[in-house]
Amino acid sequence: MSDVRVSIQRDSEREERVVTTGTTAADLFDGDRSIVAARVGGQLKDLAYEVAEGDEVEPVGITSQDGLDILRHSTAHVMAQAVQELFPEAKLGIGPPIKDGFYYDFDVETPFHPDDLKRVEKKMQEIIKRGQRFSRRPVTDEAAREELAAEPYKLELIGLKGSAADAAEGASAEVGAGELTIYDNLDAKSGELCWRDLCRGPHLPTTRNIPAFKLMRSAAAYWRGSEKNPQLQRIYGTAWPSKDELKAHLDFLVEAEKRDHRKLGSELDLFSFPDELGSGLAVFHPKGGIIRREMEAYSRKRHEESGYEFVNTPHITKAKLFETSGHLPHYMEGMFPPMEFEGQDYYLKAMNCPMHNLIYRARGRSYRELPLRLFEFGTVYRYEKSGVVHGLTRARGFTQDDSHIYCTREQAPDELDSLLTFVLDLLRDYGLSDFYLELSTRDDSDKFIGSDEQWAEATDLLRQAAEKQGLELVMDPGGAAYYGPKISVQAKDAIGRTWQMSTIQVDFNQPARFELEYTAADGSRQQPIMLHRALFGSIERFFAVLLEHYAGAFPVWLAPVQAVGIPIGDSHVPYLEEFAAEARAKGLRVEVDSSSDRMQKKIRNAQRAKTPFMIIAGDDDMAAGAVSFRYRDGSQKNGIPRDEALAEIADAVERRIQV
Repeated sequence: MSDVRVSIQRDSEREERVVTTGTTAADLFDGDRSIVAARVGGQLKDLAYEVAEGDEVEPVGITSQDGLDILRHSTAHVMAQAVQELFPEAKLGIGPPIKDGFYYDFDVETPFHPDDLKRVEKKMQEIIKRGQRFSRRPVTDEAAREELAAEPYKLELIGLKGSAADAAEGASAEVGAGELTIYDNLDAKSGELCWRDLCRGPHLPTTRNIPAFKLMRSAAAYWRGSEKNPQLQRIYGTAWPSKDELKAHLDFLVEAEKRDHRKLGSELDLFSFPDELGSGLAVFHPKGGIIRREMEAYSRKRHEESGYEFVNTPHITKAKLFETSGHLPHYMEGMFPPMEFEGQDYYLKAMNCPMHNLIYRARGRSYRELPLRLFEFGTVYRYEKSGVVHGLTRARGFTQDDSHIYCTREQAPDELDSLLTFVLDLLRDYGLSDFYLELSTRDDSDKFIGSDEQWAEATDLLRQAAEKQGLELVMDPGGAAYYGPKISVQAKDAIGRTWQMSTIQVDFNQPARFELEYTAADGSRQQPIMLHRALFGSIERFFAVLLEHYAGAFPVWLAPVQAVGIPIGDSHVPYLEEFAAEARAKGLRVEVDSSSDRMQKKIRNAQRAKTPFMIIAGDDDMAAGAVSFRYRDGSQKNGIPRDEALAEIADAVERRIQV
């Protein structure tokens, strides 16, 4: 046997090693079960990969993101094998890893029942215990078609091959632009074929390397995400490196379900989605309207203080506007179909920026007016596919708190710096405080417009502004809008989930497309830079994020009812009504529960409504001109003079604190 020289890279440590021909990646790591794959020359490989001369090999641990993806994709294969053993007629769709888990789509005659998932899970446990080996096998297109002749969806992916990743979400886990491979599940003892699937890999060495998993639910899903295609049945699952991590994730999901904004919105009577309106179109009820009004009012106040000018634009426009802006050729799939009127196509507004450009262009502009900061609560409409519509967080009609700033090149660095500071400070005022920044740049795709020089300058401006904040900066190659790079503020909520909040974009292209100009100090005509900025993203989505962040228990300033009066007896109702009238005169939202319910039920009702303050009054309180406070946590403070009680509520509102 000849010698092979390889280098092993572990974090910052590099080890040179001489091994014999036939040595596998697994051999390099001495059977360390926490290592599930290897990265060789930047490419992920199975541990069965035989190293070659000059290879640079890096271990991939099961707890890394790549390791988790490999674990979850391997578990998806086991699930698909279990399904086909239990339901032999099932045809295979796609089964990629996703955030915190995996799924696999199946074409079956009857939708899966929860009891079916229990059977599948039991069968998966049997397969895992058998310790079947995942074995990679390159195949030609013709051989793959012959082997998978009974799998119509796999045959379609083989036909798409290099373009499959664009044609179907998750398809890149199955086929790419290179050679096709099939992964065989082989019996641990005999080596006989147990099951196979078209897949790029890599996979775990054996099914025994799957430590902990659980199937979560099933749902309908259209093949390749199109309503024109057959409807398949999708089974979702999750897999983790240990049983403790699985339990922690399941506990997290229980807490997340309690905080689901759709559930809380119904329980707290905040908003609804009437079938008569259509999917993704919400109506806000009076209590939800109060929260929304307060959110908007505070934002409006802060914008006024920072020199923004408020504008309004219509909900529809001629097609020509979106042709000029570039949205029609680049964003048409996200827009509702046109309406023909008086021989012209009109579109529902999907974004506000083109109309703000028209406001800027309505008259001549001088450098003395810049930066010009336009702001609008503008309702837009986007055609989201039914499979991705999700309450208020992914809606078809929503209101953006949209701002477009027009400035000179010289003003851009300071404007971006102050803009990002303004955004972060305002988000903190709403109770979010744990942030990192994401910088989305272009890649080599032809979807991006504008020169390389403009993109480089815009990206550098955003990077400089981001670095001044002292926050973690994460790169997102290829994630930019078609007209310019962007910074997005990523915020963590109370249970550690990350939400994309504000976005800031630098745009050289739309000012050129709309021929926007200003007169410079030397009398020349110059083109402004355009900065796009959405603070909340959309008011509806931000409403949902705050609702889940606070689990419905909003801080006093946002609570629809800030305090509720609870009389010990009927004779105490007039006294509390007087207190409530005083509170309302001070701008506080205070109600009195004068229903026939007993006092304890009134307290329970206020707790379920997550009201910040309960104001209790009895004979002693009336005699002393006082009230008693009961707080959300059940604690109580008695004999508070009425003026002090009002002052405490007002102070909590003024300081925007949680109680």
